[in-house]
Amino acid sequence: MNEHRTESAGGRGTEGAAARGTDAGPATGAAAHDGPDAYDPHDPYDVLVIGAGPVGLITATQLGARGRRVGLVERWPRRYPLPRAVVFDHEAARVLASLGLADELAALSEPATDYEWRNGRGETLLRLAFEDTGHSGWPAMNIFTQPQLEAALEARARQTPGVEVLRGWEAVDLTEDADGVALTVAESAGDRPVLRDGEQGRRTLRARYAVGCDGANSFVRSRMTTTMTDLGFEHDWLVLDVLPHDPGRVFTPRNLQICDPSRPTTAVSGGPGRRRWEFMLLPGESAAEFGSAETAWRLLADWDLHPGNATLERHTVYTFRARRAERWREGRLLLAGDAAHQMPPFAGQGMCSGIRDAANLTWKLDLVLSGDADEALLDTYTAERSGHLRHALELSVLLGGIICEPDPAAAALRDARMLADRRAGRDPLADLPPQVLTAGLLRQGPDGAPVAPAGQLGCQGRVRFRGRTGLFDQVVGTGFTLLATEDPRAALDDEALDRCARLGIRLLRVTGDPAADGPDEVVDLDGTYRAHLAHHGQQALLLRPDHYVFGGAARPEELPGLLAALWQGLVGSAAAVPAG
Repeated sequence: MNEHRTESAGGRGTEGAAARGTDAGPATGAAAHDGPDAYDPHDPYDVLVIGAGPVGLITATQLGARGRRVGLVERWPRRYPLPRAVVFDHEAARVLASLGLADELAALSEPATDYEWRNGRGETLLRLAFEDTGHSGWPAMNIFTQPQLEAALEARARQTPGVEVLRGWEAVDLTEDADGVALTVAESAGDRPVLRDGEQGRRTLRARYAVGCDGANSFVRSRMTTTMTDLGFEHDWLVLDVLPHDPGRVFTPRNLQICDPSRPTTAVSGGPGRRRWEFMLLPGESAAEFGSAETAWRLLADWDLHPGNATLERHTVYTFRARRAERWREGRLLLAGDAAHQMPPFAGQGMCSGIRDAANLTWKLDLVLSGDADEALLDTYTAERSGHLRHALELSVLLGGIICEPDPAAAALRDARMLADRRAGRDPLADLPPQVLTAGLLRQGPDGAPVAPAGQLGCQGRVRFRGRTGLFDQVVGTGFTLLATEDPRAALDDEALDRCARLGIRLLRVTGDPAADGPDEVVDLDGTYRAHLAHHGQQALLLRPDHYVFGGAARPEELPGLLAALWQGLVGSAAAVPAG
């Protein structure tokens, strides 16, 4: 599934990159402010987030929901009104729902039911079917329209106490000292700072930390020494967003990849009521000439689309690249989203990876700011996310290499191999590494490696809790959770219980008994959690706020050691107490 990161001509990356367009609308909520004039410049923030794309908005909102004072700095006075990314997966959906958007996701998106690849002769090379209910309780893949999602995210950020949205202010200088960071911002028209005499139109904001969610050309990253690793994948594609006038027209399959060396082509849903086409530029073709509306309509004619039955919402040439920063944290500066990585869109993991960044980083920053964790915990952010990201990058590059093949002879060999794999029932993606955390704040064995199921993504199912029924996050809440088949309190002493209370760790018993109604009993309505525990041979799982498993316990007497490993990981080093 496709999404887009970097425009080829003077482009903006998706995160922290809204262009001038429709008005963002009136600010709402206690934190509805649009400039630093409302605040005492000597009153520091906990965190400054630079870039108000999806990743920046999620980062700011998650920190604000944890009680942090956040300044969200965005140089563009208006949100970018046109689509860019078009897909998010079940894990990203769970994060979005946890922000309070659960009821809005159905209107903002639609499930991606299929994804089929065909060669130039129309033969099916690969067909992927997506589950209606994925591992995280939401559809496995979801198609959406980014401006609608950003509008919902910004409204949520403005409604979150402690979050202050500073639109129309561009970061122009950034310094760091022992106490925090100082960010100089200049009043901006979006494409340039507004020139004023002297110091008018400039402010200096202070915070303990700064997070750069400011896109592929990140200002924050430019103030760090980290290097970028380029995987050598780069192709230009013409991207077209189209609104067919006939809402009943059906495209089968809904999401199609044509691996034709004469013109690799993508035809997918662009969200409710929209379609997206992408056409790869061939060697010798000019991006400036190929990116015209005339070229767009000429290519769309093969799909029976023309100005009489469709509206061309956007046409632009993007350059797909695969790059990642080596370090995502230096001192008090951190990176997330496109500022830390860019990838080809073919696995639909660019924005999803940025959302995982936000989910991983925000709870760690909160614990460091509260003094409940050592600052070294922030080093696990790079260790966990960069290793995890390699999976998404490798998958994106692998798929891109299959799709972006312009040589007929090489494409014929590819077709023969993929057709043979399909006849034999072999999965061409089976050799990719599993998408799990392999380092960081995880329960480790004597050899220093995570002890399964540590590092795996926890599931989500429907539950009943204290009289309410629904998905776990919306009924129980998010945060650290110790989920056990028996009451975990019985295995813990008073000191451990006090530590759990301080960190907000929920101690819950999961049961299949429909009559259970204790204050800490979770009724597993569909057997999701009991099956998950049984699959891993565990009686309890300790889940982190980003839904990844810290570690498990096969017996109740292992619970004190499991929690002790977490304490040590938070206040000592990333190395946890070995499993006994």
